[in-house]
Amino acid sequence: MRDDFVRALCELAVDDPRVMLLTGDLGFGVLDEFAARFPAQYVNAGVAEQNMTAMAAGLALDGHKVYTYSIANFATLRCLEQIRNDVCYHDADVTIVSVGGGFSYGQLGMSHFATEDLAILRALPGMRVVAPTEPWEAYAATRALHASSGPAYLRIDRAGAALTTPNPGFQLGRARWIREGKDATIIAIGGILSEAVAAAERLATLGVDTAVVAVHCLKPLDMEMVARVVASTPVVVTLEEHTTVGGLGGALLEACEALRTFPQVMRRVGLRDCYPTVVGDQAYLRGAYGLDAAAVVKQTIEGVRAMRQAGNE
Repeated sequence: MRDDFVRALCELAVDDPRVMLLTGDLGFGVLDEFAARFPAQYVNAGVAEQNMTAMAAGLALDGHKVYTYSIANFATLRCLEQIRNDVCYHDADVTIVSVGGGFSYGQLGMSHFATEDLAILRALPGMRVVAPTEPWEAYAATRALHASSGPAYLRIDRAGAALTTPNPGFQLGRARWIREGKDATIIAIGGILSEAVAAAERLATLGVDTAVVAVHCLKPLDMEMVARVVASTPVVVTLEEHTTVGGLGGALLEACEALRTFPQVMRRVGLRDCYPTVVGDQAYLRGAYGLDAAAVVKQTIEGVRAMRQAGNE
C-alpha cells in the first residue's frame, strides 16, 4: 500500500506544483523516488511531528496541498493538538498519511500499534477518515483526496494487504460489495478485509450464506450501504484492526440510529478496551486478540444462532 500511495503522489506532483510531502524522518526507501524527483516539494521535518504538522498547516494556508507521512501513531497521536488546532480548526488542506495501521508494526510492541487512531481522528470536526482495504484502493484514494480539499486522514497498511479483488471503479466514501449473501454480512475496514473474505468462505462450508462489504471510508460513512445491509441480512458483523470503542462498529451503530433502523443481531470484532501487551507479527497478533477469520466465523455463527433462536421463541 505504501508504494501505491507514493506512486499516486508522484503522478500528482508532476502536474501540480502545490503538492508538498513532509515526513517525520521516516519512509526512507519508500519516499526516495519522490524526494529525488521533487526536492522542492519534499521536507524531512525530523523526529518532530508537532512541528511537521504545524508546518503542514502553514503551507496549506499558503495555497499548497500538503501530505504528512509517518508511522500511524506518530502521525496522529503525537501531534494531535496540532492536527486539531492548526489543521482542522483552520480547515487546512492537509492529508495525514499514516503507514502501519493496526498491528502492522507488531514486533515493535504497543508503542508502535495504531489501534485508537480511527476513533480519535473521526472525532475531529471536518476530518475525513479513509482506510483503504487493498493496494489499488490506496492509489485511488490518494488521487481522490487530492481532487478534494480540507483535512483528511489516510491510513494505509504497512505492506500490501493479502487480497486483491477486481477494481470496479472507485468513489470516495462508497463501500464495495465483495460478495453477496442472505444470512449475514461482514463489514470490514482497512487491510484486514482479507480476514473477512476468508471467514465468509469458511462460513459457506458451514451453510451460512455471508456477504462481505469493504469499507474504505469511516467518515463520512456510506449511509446507503448501511441501509442496504440492515435491510438485506439479519446478522451484521463488523471487523476492524482497531479498538471497538469509537471505530467502525460504533460508527455503524450511529448511522443506524440516524436512519432509525437496526440489524436484528450485530456483533463487533475488534480490539477490546485494553492495551495489547503481546508482541509478534501482524497475523499472529490478529489471532492472539481475536481479530482473525476464525474469530469472525465464531461471532457470525453465534449471531445467526441467536437470531434463529429469537425467531423460534
